[in-house]
Amino acid sequence: MHTEGVEERTYEDGLPQWFVRSECRGCGLKVGVDLPAGQMGGLIDRLTWTDEALHRLDRMPPYLAPLVREEVEQDVRARGERVVAYDTLLRPRTGERIVWDPEAERRLDNVPAPVRAMARVELERTAAERGSARITVSLMEEVKAKYFGMGAQKA
Repeated sequence: MHTEGVEERTYEDGLPQWFVRSECRGCGLKVGVDLPAGQMGGLIDRLTWTDEALHRLDRMPPYLAPLVREEVEQDVRARGERVVAYDTLLRPRTGERIVWDPEAERRLDNVPAPVRAMARVELERTAAERGSARITVSLMEEVKAKYFGMGAQKA
């Protein structure tokens, strides 16, 4: 069986699930199996991106997507994983997931689209380097001041 794709789902119990689609290349039989997220049970035969992660990657600027893809795949292989999930893209290479304050997320929406993905990556990298798992407005102002000299100090 060859893995054709993986979908991320959440069911009534709130636990994340993967729906793994596979196909037999010999006879053409197609099957789908629900699994708890992270437990591939030998059903995934190669490094595979979930549909949701691919959608996120496809929305990145064309000059950034190949760089992100390479870095994420290296990280996933180094961890012995086979699935790049949506959360994997959000996970800094330290292995933790970065959480955004709601106000910081709203401010990121105001960043021009061509640089929004780069800003997100830089903010998350900066937070991870500092050992923080949260993006705040004050961190955004600090990074803005560092790169553009325009950080407005707010009380």
